Amino acid sequence: MRTVGVEEELLLVDPETGEPRAMSAAILARAAQEPGEEDVFEKELHDQMLEFATHPQADMEKLHAEIVRCRKEAARHAGGIGCAVAALATSPLPASPAVGVSRRYQWMAEQYGAVVQEQLVLGCHVHVAVDSDEEGVAVVDRVRPWLPVLTALSANSPFYQGKDSGYSSYRSRVWQRWPSAGPTELFGSAETYHRRVSDMVATGTLLDEKMVYFDVRLSEQYPTVEFRVADVCLHSGTAVLLATLARALVETAVRQWRAGEEPADPSVSLLRLAAWRAARSGLTEELLHPATMRRMPAETVVRALLDHVEEALAGTGDLERVREGCAELLRDGNGARVQRELLERTGSLRDVVTECVRRTQG
Repeated sequence: MRTVGVEEELLLVDPETGEPRAMSAAILARAAQEPGEEDVFEKELHDQMLEFATHPQADMEKLHAEIVRCRKEAARHAGGIGCAVAALATSPLPASPAVGVSRRYQWMAEQYGAVVQEQLVLGCHVHVAVDSDEEGVAVVDRVRPWLPVLTALSANSPFYQGKDSGYSSYRSRVWQRWPSAGPTELFGSAETYHRRVSDMVATGTLLDEKMVYFDVRLSEQYPTVEFRVADVCLHSGTAVLLATLARALVETAVRQWRAGEEPADPSVSLLRLAAWRAARSGLTEELLHPATMRRMPAETVVRALLDHVEEALAGTGDLERVREGCAELLRDGNGARVQRELLERTGSLRDVVTECVRRTQG
């Protein structure tokens, strides 16, 4: 059974006002003083962000338990300095992002200007183990049409700089401003993939391979395929649902590759439209169906994803759990819908943040 690891980026906020706070350095210093915590949490581009990474897990219940534990530990360390953490993919309240002082982040700030200042956005990255780069590229080529569905399921960023953006996942729209971000054409082989990455870095536009921000890519650090299209999820259970679906997509793609099935080849132009539609609509309206690239109800498209990976989910014993998780999201709403309902009920973005702080640990 393939192992899965999750990276989550959390927003640091003032527990009273809900405004973002640039406190990541102090939190990391506290965590580093405790055995076993020094490698869990990491600094991100902006000082109002804190990232953690789980260990690779084959058992999804263990993965869920680790995500919950890491969230609680992040909240404990933040609380020790009068701060709080929220699993929000954008700040609902206005923010003035503070770029980290590392040489890398300062290079990015100088190179990309206003784009860096806009990137106080927080994602959930899922790593799924693969046996080789060839297998990994076969996955990258075959999961492309399904990635917007993951964005729709995870959408958790309706507000940006104090206003309703009109999107369910505005984070994904902001993220697309990086020059290397977005969907890719078919690669066909690991050799072609690595040559493309090398050519991109050689332009001097990117600092290194880490800045190749494909929607799904080979990890340059681990033997994994990394899914990068999801918002950080308000509820930990949604993050586990995404990880389970990502593993099933990988397993399904590998089986197709081994059987000699060619990948579907929708154009990058259509994939960009599908990603935009998922960011705009989330689960409340229509999405582009991966097989036809035509608009259909979100429930129909989610059902198509479940049908596509059914055999893989059944093989790992995750089918019923995933069906129930998707049904719950479609019924009760993703993070974007929850945030909008909170604002409608309370009339206050501050109260939205306060409740999301509570739910982050719940």
